[in-house]
Amino acid sequence: MTQYQSRQTETAPRRRGCGVCLARAFVGILIIIIFMVFAGVVIIGGVIYVNWTQELEVGIARLNEARTRETFETTRILDRNGEVLWEIFGEGNRTRIPLSQMPPDLIRATIAVEDDTFYDNIGLDAPSLIAALIANLRDPNGRPVGASTITQQLVRHIAFDYDERTAVSYNRKAKEIVLAWMMTRNFTKDEILELYLNEIYYGNLAYGIEAAAQTYFDKPAAELTIAEATMLAALPQSPVELDPLTNLEGAKERQWLVLNLMASEGYLDRTQVETIYQQTLTFAPQEVSLVAPHFAVYVRQLLEAQFGAEFVANGGLQVTTTLDLNYQRLAEQLARQHVTAVGPEHNLNNAALVAMKPGSGEILAMLGSVDYRDEAIDGHVNVTLTPQQPGSAIKPLTYAAALLPNAEGEVNWTAADILWDVEVEYPQLDGSRYAPLNYDRRFHGPVRLRQALANSYNIPAVLLLQDIGVPAFLEFAQRMGISSWQSDASQYGLSLALGGGEVTPLELTTAYATFANGGQRVF
Repeated sequence: MTQYQSRQTETAPRRRGCGVCLARAFVGILIIIIFMVFAGVVIIGGVIYVNWTQELEVGIARLNEARTRETFETTRILDRNGEVLWEIFGEGNRTRIPLSQMPPDLIRATIAVEDDTFYDNIGLDAPSLIAALIANLRDPNGRPVGASTITQQLVRHIAFDYDERTAVSYNRKAKEIVLAWMMTRNFTKDEILELYLNEIYYGNLAYGIEAAAQTYFDKPAAELTIAEATMLAALPQSPVELDPLTNLEGAKERQWLVLNLMASEGYLDRTQVETIYQQTLTFAPQEVSLVAPHFAVYVRQLLEAQFGAEFVANGGLQVTTTLDLNYQRLAEQLARQHVTAVGPEHNLNNAALVAMKPGSGEILAMLGSVDYRDEAIDGHVNVTLTPQQPGSAIKPLTYAAALLPNAEGEVNWTAADILWDVEVEYPQLDGSRYAPLNYDRRFHGPVRLRQALANSYNIPAVLLLQDIGVPAFLEFAQRMGISSWQSDASQYGLSLALGGGEVTPLELTTAYATFANGGQRVF
């Protein structure tokens, strides 16, 4: 053995000893890390458990109070001076009735469309929940799929605040499932169904089936026909969008689904489905005490778009608007006088008006028709919000767009520039020719821009639009407050300068208010 070999033999055990020390240290550190992670998980889990338990206790308490809880507060829409325009009553449109007074067809229809396993499930439908979860994971940006049973819907309505009820949240969904299971253990199925049919929203301030029957058909729920019952069963999914008073076609489509689901469950045969669907429904007139009705309804629609229909109906809101009833009454008087004065000669039977404060954009008066309740003129339609051909009223926007400096600050047109009011034709894509004419059927030769505008000549307006281009005019009109027009310029031609594109009177008023405000549009 050499000296080198001897030293190598002596040092080898010491190297193994260091390796063992390192291994032991590593294992010790790993154990500490695992312990810390485990402790963190336990602590976090404990916090989540405590929070969840507290939230569930709140939900359980609300479920226990389901039969006696108070749910409604009146929302009031006021004019700028505090005058009441509309009181939206929630409590006044709910009448609780026992399940025995509800028509069997209504019960069958509701179960068929909302929860066909209602009498067999434990408050939730596991296969549907799994399918909904998969669908939501596959399309996270799409419309969420809920798969809620009747019990889950009732729990959501009773146990959660508005914000949590309307939020798309897996946490809320999990609590909803637990509470639905607990409710099924503590309530009979008939009790749950009775609560559901007395609580659910059917639209038009009708909460519960009794209020819905009175609101839509002016009769007690017990007297509903099967056609009426299946129509009402169609509404809870989306009572605003499926409102049969404003969207009968959409409501009938949903009723058709209800009837077919009832047939699938064996409640109806195919002949009965067709017969019931074809029955004409007669809806009760909607007599509501409204002041400035078109404006009040408009405000409510804005509120529902922002807060949801249910919250507006029950949230006890105090909404002070910009409307001034003094101006509103004057607008109503002037509109009626105008129709009376010129109506017979010009076959005119209706008028609409918007009065706006230019500096602030506040609507001071809004009249959608001369008589909200006159069915002969479709008086309930708010003409100020429906697209109309503006005619020559759009010309000031055309001229303003032409007078506007370009991006470099250069002015292409001035009020003193000459426009040629002469015969002109424009070839169209379909092979025809567009030849604008003036209202007096004459041509006036060279005219200054200000003169053409003052006399509302058509041909100079078309020439200006041709020069600035339809895309530039659409962009300018959008900035002025015209939002009805599409951004695709190919949808429009040069007739746009003469009112060929429909706008709402409210939009046109906004544009003119921008003129009156020195070119500054107020949003």
